[in-house]
Amino acid sequence: MKPLPPEPEKPLRDDCCGGGSCCPCIWDVYYEKLAVWKEAKKEHDAQAPSSTLTNEE
Repeated sequence: MKPLPPEPEKPLRDDCCGGGSCCPCIWDVYYEKLAVWKEAKKEHDAQAPSSTLTNEE
């Protein structure tokens, strides 16, 4: 199983100019990367072996 890539870093408030004319906006890029990461995480979690331990004494 390949390792999960790191979660994208959320932009700081000052990273956005707030002008609304940037195409794409730093937030658009972040949300696109976050969606890709969430899908990869879902697939990664589905492939991970179950880690449920049972105590039989």
